[in-house]
Amino acid sequence: MVTIKDIAKEANVSPATVSRVLNNDHTLSVTQETRQRIIETANRLNYKTPRRTSTNKSKKPRIAIFVNQRIEAELNDPYFLALRKNIEKYCSKFGIETTEIVRLQSNAFVFKEPLDGAILIGRINTKIVESWKSKLKHVVYIDCSPNEACYDSVMIDFDRATNLALTHLLDLNLKTIGFIGGKLTDVDKVEDRHKAFIKRMKKEKLYEKRKVYIGEFGMSEGYRLMSQAINDGELPEGFFIASDAMAIGALHALRENNIRVPEDVKIVSFDDVEIAKYASSPLTTIHVPLEQMAETGVKLLMDRMNGRKIPLKVIVPTKLIVRESTLTSKKVISKSN
Repeated sequence: MVTIKDIAKEANVSPATVSRVLNNDHTLSVTQETRQRIIETANRLNYKTPRRTSTNKSKKPRIAIFVNQRIEAELNDPYFLALRKNIEKYCSKFGIETTEIVRLQSNAFVFKEPLDGAILIGRINTKIVESWKSKLKHVVYIDCSPNEACYDSVMIDFDRATNLALTHLLDLNLKTIGFIGGKLTDVDKVEDRHKAFIKRMKKEKLYEKRKVYIGEFGMSEGYRLMSQAINDGELPEGFFIASDAMAIGALHALRENNIRVPEDVKIVSFDDVEIAKYASSPLTTIHVPLEQMAETGVKLLMDRMNGRKIPLKVIVPTKLIVRESTLTSKKVISKSN
């Protein structure tokens, strides 16, 4: 029978390091290369986790949280970081053991033993999920609903939320409105906010493709895309920007070029993460209830583990928070969709 000492010898590390890696101890300071080498060695040697003999019938359910963002991307756009932290909070509150955070950019993940369930954040390929069926009993998607006939999901109505933002800009009598947004991992698909922007602006007969700027989500891309819009000339009177992080980067580009917000350009962004209210021009933004999304997702997973068979799709409401990036007044206004 293969032991931890055998793996340690093969991987050229200490038995204690092997034990902590295989038990998903994320406080361990070890390189990703070493962590992956240990896991691959354990797989190659066909290591089996020793079964614990216990009479404890009230064992906590074990789940994993899967994300589709590298750590750098998560830190660059606090939306997904805040969502993940809230999920962890509610798992702890409801007595669920979160075994690990799995970033699907890494090839180091293996199922050492079956899980009771998983919460998937964002767009994660359903083909990958389906390949886990023998190891994973229940799945809940949050911020995405790829197959509502099979999987539980919690998300927002991006179309309604985008229209709430655009109605606000149009009510300010703006005639030119630009869009700054990010790409999906599916290169052949248009991101939901971008799609809703096109639809509404065409309806208003105000759509101009040259006023649409698409890159990656994140502050640096918001800065780059707004700089591009400034260099193109004839800057729109307002912008709908697909995330607060991108909007903060865009504000920096405008400030560098002595373009005032909201006097010269008005901005509505998306997410309402904490940094939105502390931006150089506090952001008018669509508030996404991340805490409620997380709580609902965890409750759906618990419900599934307790025997519910029919998948549910929950749409949580958003609202517009009006701040200084569209109004000169410092009064904060909230409008629901």
